[in-house]
Amino acid sequence: MKKSLIILIAILLLIVGCGKKESKQEIVVGVVGEHYKYWDPVIEKFKEEGITLTLKVFNEYSIPNKALAEKEIDLNAFQHYLYLNQEIKEFGYELSVLAETIIDPLGIYSNKHLDTNSVKKNGIVVIPDDVTNGGRALKLLEAAGLIKVDPSKGYLPSLLDITENNLNLDIKYAKSDLIPSMLPDVDLAVINGDLAVSYGKKPTADSIYLEEVDINKNENVKDLINIIAVRTEDLDNENYQKVKTYFQSEAVIKVMDEYYDKAFIPAWK
Repeated sequence: MKKSLIILIAILLLIVGCGKKESKQEIVVGVVGEHYKYWDPVIEKFKEEGITLTLKVFNEYSIPNKALAEKEIDLNAFQHYLYLNQEIKEFGYELSVLAETIIDPLGIYSNKHLDTNSVKKNGIVVIPDDVTNGGRALKLLEAAGLIKVDPSKGYLPSLLDITENNLNLDIKYAKSDLIPSMLPDVDLAVINGDLAVSYGKKPTADSIYLEEVDINKNENVKDLINIIAVRTEDLDNENYQKVKTYFQSEAVIKVMDEYYDKAFIPAWK
């Protein structure tokens, strides 16, 4: 009798323990950079439901999709369509788009020039070293009238596809997160919007040339929309769908406008 009672108590404790474990809910979102204030309204909404939304910060773009595919995180929010599609093509990740978030314009920045017209011959230019943002940077330099690239390469040209470089610019690849710190040593730096903000820059005010994000003027804008990515098998997860709903809100737009001085553009509007 006593032995049976001990066994029963042990079973009940096990059930209670499992129940507590199941009741603890957390959503981990992988991000890159330093500024995520616009996630605060989303975090607060989940907090009201007893769910913790945690932002896991990675220091470079090459990590979050791998972490998502390997189930180290639940979602990630750091990339645009162009980057995600390239990673899926290259690594075979089974990832899908959960939601569109922001348009994060790429910009040309300089500590030495007030505009692109003052750039001299043999100037040094640094651009992101990943395929998508590197190609995007070359297209931006082309739009600024500094170079020309092979049109057959679409929005993903490489340095080898430069067909005209009248200023003989020395264009070099560098890790995206390192480029802002290189500004004092180069003539021009092409910097992702989120990294520029992290470095204390305001894209609309501090860039000398900013990427066009009007779809009527830039047919590639759709590819440049940042997204929240999810494992394809989890696309219909109820809580993940709530992430989409809570992010695409007026509360998030308010933070973008007030805290980041409209550096980020809501893509769902």
